[in-house]
Order: sequence, then structure tokens, then C-alpha cells
Amino acid sequence: MMVTVICLAYNHGPYIRDALEGFVMQKTAFPFEVIVHDDASTDDTPRIIREYASRYPDIIRPVFQTENQYSKGIPISQTFLFPLVRGRYVALCEGDDYWTDPLKLSRQVEALEANPGVDICTHKVLKTKNGAPHGYEGPARGGLIPAGRVILGGGGFVATSSIMCRTGCYMDITPMRKALLIDYTLQVQGSLRGGMLYLPDCMGVYRRGVPHSWTTVHSGANKADAYPRFISMLDELDAYTRGRYRSAIRLRKLFYKAHIQFRNLQKKFR
Repeated sequence: MMVTVICLAYNHGPYIRDALEGFVMQKTAFPFEVIVHDDASTDDTPRIIREYASRYPDIIRPVFQTENQYSKGIPISQTFLFPLVRGRYVALCEGDDYWTDPLKLSRQVEALEANPGVDICTHKVLKTKNGAPHGYEGPARGGLIPAGRVILGGGGFVATSSIMCRTGCYMDITPMRKALLIDYTLQVQGSLRGGMLYLPDCMGVYRRGVPHSWTTVHSGANKADAYPRFISMLDELDAYTRGRYRSAIRLRKLFYKAHIQFRNLQKKFR
């Protein structure tokens, strides 16, 4: 198995078919699998996943929860999905996003195989809002991006659905990722050894503002309330890397602290 794709889904009934189609249309010279985790959806998401698992049993490997694990604070990937990964590489795509290029997996594997000193490969993604184009996620130019720039970019530097990394990197739960196990810390983790390899071609779509997505749940005031955890995570990263990226970390922490102060002022003058 060359690639394991991880897809997290919850009440993505209107969108999950696009994600699944983006998986099964991939043209590769190697085997790949897609682990689709449904966190006890209450809409027709499980039915659609079962449909595709029946049609593509060699590709789609579903995991169905009977109780919502996210609401219990259980780390889903680490608890349920890590033991199932069989690929040399791991690619991510949540159930409300989708891929548009049938050669996406092939191109990223080729790039990582040609660069053994690099652990992560990403690419440009189209952002949409209410179904309309809303710009792109990712840097303007391709190439090798140093870890400091990835740290400064925050979680929105590249789209989650663009990430492919070596499985060892995905499984490595450093102190930073123990503090915050999200795609931002995986981006940073992946770039520490040899930078992030970024492909400038658009190969997917990121839907903004979808119900139950991270950006919706953690928007506005809720996002500011989460920032103290980001600061603690960056402190862990600074200690783990022995100050190697301290300048970038300090600047990113200032960004979070400014948002926290602004949020506190809003509360004060209400």
C-alpha cells in the first residue's frame, strides 16, 4: 500500500459524494486506500459512505461510530485511525472538501519519492463560499518552503485537503502535537526536517463556512477563545526545536495575543 487517505466526516450529506468521487477517480500506478471515519452522523452521510464502500471495496474502508466521539473529547485520528494506516504516505481530505485532479496522489507521491529529505507535500486549493469561488488557499509560488514560514502562516497557510506526508511524520506525536493535534501542527511537524514541498497547481476545493467544519465551529469569538491553546502549543514547539524557530514563533504568538486582547476588550465594553 503506497497511500492511505484519511477522511473525517460528520453530517456531510450534501458534500460527501464529491469527496468520495475525488478519491475513486484517482489514477495511480500504485495501490491506495481511503479510510472514511463517520462520527455518528445523523443525516444520510453513513448511507452514502456505505454505497461507495460497496462499489469500491478495494479502496474505501469505512469506520462508523455509534456515538459522537468528537463531543467526548476523544482524539479520533490517534485513537481510531492510526492503527488502520497501511500506506507509506498519508493524505488528508475532510468530508466537506474534495479533489479535482485525478493525478493528485500520483503527483504528490512522485514529488516526495524524488525528495527523500522532505516529509510533507501540499498544493494550491480553490476556496469557495456558498458555492462561489472565493480565492485560493496556499502560497503564490511553488517550491520548498522553510519551516519558519510555515509556522508564521498559521493553520490557513495551506488547505488540509492538500496535505500528503510520510506516515512516520503523521504518526509522530511530538509535544507540540500532544498540545494541539490539528492540521496546523501537522504542517509544522512535516516541515521541520526538510521544509514543505508546495506544488502551485490547483488540485482541490475547500468549502468555507460549511456547518460542523473547524472554521465554522471556531469562528469569531470562539476562535479567539481557542488561541491560548495555540500559544501553549508554540511554547512546546520552541522547547522541542531548542529555539531554532524562535523568531517565527514569537511573531505568531504576538498575532494570537493581539486577538486575545481584542476579544477581552470586546467583552469589557459590551
